[in-house]
Amino acid sequence: MKLFKNIGLTGLFFFGIIACTNFVNYSAVENYEITADAYFQSPADYQAAVVGAYDPLQWLYMDVLIGDIASDNSLSGGESATDIIGIQDIDNMTQTPNNDVLTSLWKYLYEGINRVNYLEENKNKINFNGKEALYGEVYFLRAYYYFELVKFFGDVPLFTKARLVANDSGSLKRNPKSEVYAQIETDLKNAIKVLPTAQSQKGRVTKFAAQALLGKAYLFQDKFTEAAAMLENVMGVYSLASDYGSQFLKSGENGSESVFEIQYTNKSEWWDWQYLPQGTEGNFGIVHNGPRAFNGPIYASGWSFNVPVSDLYNSFETGDTRRDASILDIVAFANATGTTYAEGYKHTGYYNNKYIPRAGESSAQTELNYLTNYRAIRYADVLLMAAEAYNRSGNDAKALGYLNQVRRRAFGDTNHDITATGATLTQLIWDERNFELSMEGHRFFDLVRTGQAASKINGFIEGKNEVFPIPQQEVDISHLKQNSGY
Repeated sequence: MKLFKNIGLTGLFFFGIIACTNFVNYSAVENYEITADAYFQSPADYQAAVVGAYDPLQWLYMDVLIGDIASDNSLSGGESATDIIGIQDIDNMTQTPNNDVLTSLWKYLYEGINRVNYLEENKNKINFNGKEALYGEVYFLRAYYYFELVKFFGDVPLFTKARLVANDSGSLKRNPKSEVYAQIETDLKNAIKVLPTAQSQKGRVTKFAAQALLGKAYLFQDKFTEAAAMLENVMGVYSLASDYGSQFLKSGENGSESVFEIQYTNKSEWWDWQYLPQGTEGNFGIVHNGPRAFNGPIYASGWSFNVPVSDLYNSFETGDTRRDASILDIVAFANATGTTYAEGYKHTGYYNNKYIPRAGESSAQTELNYLTNYRAIRYADVLLMAAEAYNRSGNDAKALGYLNQVRRRAFGDTNHDITATGATLTQLIWDERNFELSMEGHRFFDLVRTGQAASKINGFIEGKNEVFPIPQQEVDISHLKQNSGY
């Protein structure tokens, strides 16, 4: 089982995690310095602590759902208007600082950072072969957690030398997001210097994953020349899956297109409904996406959240294989197979076909044990980021080359290649990102960073909804300044 104290940022973590084989295996004590002295005595201790630093990645399922529900791609869904109020409010753009979904996300991200910083505190206890490369993974993880924080909340507290402890309460401040991005860049550059180009264990970070994330961080800051140069390092290392939809199947996990994939494979069926999402040994996000009361082939029942809208389904060009791989038309499927299901709240007739419950892919407590990885960075995403970076830094020829690689896979021919240039090409690349990456949690943040959110998202208030509210308990406890408009 796992132990996690779900408390505020200022009292996050005495590193008392874990008593199953996937995680750090010791109990918390009041004086963490004594624990550290007793624990970090062998390379295996460091390896186990790094696995513990990866673990919060598995709790971030809601940031994937929010990325589309907050956008124009999908609606909240669920059973009723009161089913997960935090998600319903985000769909309506009425979220407040007391939104429990956002509060949990904040905690999980800082839990990851605290675990990384615990390793930073104890970096020099012993030396061993492979230590530098191991810390490359640590710095990647901290960059990933901070990148998610700055995407959601803008300016956030930045700390890197040590964990937060209870007596830090009241001393925190929000650092400008420019400083947070600078730290993300520093961590990723340090990671790139020491990470290997390949790992023997699936899911562990490589040099190319760090380069891809750094290129993405540059793109989010409109550093287009730097983004293009960094992403170029990843070109040709990976390849697009020949069948677009196959990469989202169990058989497609960690495939040729996977740059960084959050792993949910495990050797345990442990679960605890009172302790979510840490009380799962699987991807708890998957059950949210399925049809309610489903009875039919291929798929399994879910909770009908995150339902794609017809405008998204109808926006795909004729012949684009990504439409049906991304979005399940449940009416057509039911008519063809005799499937029955129950309509949920805000039913659209469509479901997320990429991260939908599939029959036979869970065990023990079905809802909590789906072993479906999240494809956090795909090679197609890297190609489209590079296309945008080159286009916006003045090299349309390079941009078109990368963009059309993605489109040729989608249509199976060269007849749909794009030849536009300049600002027209920029918009086409932005549109292509949604055709390629729809229902993967990227859309809201793409609309915000490209200045399209106010014109695309119902209820979006410019100058407010680019970021989400800082959790009220952090405002109360640490006296953090709230985001404008909240």
